[in-house]
Amino acid sequence: MSLGYIERVTRRKSANPGHHSDDDGPALGARARNRTASDPTAGARTALELNSAAIHLLRAIQVVDRESGVAPARLSALSVLVFGGPRTLTALARAEQVAPPTMSRVVDALCDLGLVTRRPHPDHGRMVVVEATDAGREVMERARRRRAEVIGLGLTALEPAARDRIVAAAPDLTQLAAAVRRRLPTPPPASSGPGGSPDP
Repeated sequence: MSLGYIERVTRRKSANPGHHSDDDGPALGARARNRTASDPTAGARTALELNSAAIHLLRAIQVVDRESGVAPARLSALSVLVFGGPRTLTALARAEQVAPPTMSRVVDALCDLGLVTRRPHPDHGRMVVVEATDAGREVMERARRRRAEVIGLGLTALEPAARDRIVAAAPDLTQLAAAVRRRLPTPPPASSGPGGSPDP
């Protein structure tokens, strides 16, 4: 499946918000709300199903990311810089939920690969700003395209009605991810390991 298919279906849903079939649209939303209202455990079951799906999808994406030749922690930090913009080493460590010395080693490795650069902070002489290079952006964009290709191939294995429902629900899943992040406490920096990055 091409990305064009996903974009066409999404545009169709956006252009015709009142349109729905027996499988999607307002009727589906009403049925889902009725099930939740009549069964208090429905929300918990949905949360568990989403958790399981997210874990399996993440594991599949991690396999694809190995094609980039960049270690997971480095690729995660690079993603923050490419899709979130330049930032100080401390801010990058905070975004990845690691200690600054750990992030400094990650940045050193990315600099050696030519994927990021360090430059003096314009307002604070003792601080540096880390920024992705053109080569770093190319690596990350290529990784994002491969992720999308693999997910698209998975979509082709589904029945058309199920595929259309997932395509239509994609914006809501993005909102769900943002809502979950807003409700999480800000954790102290860990000693090692990436904690996450903006959605590429």
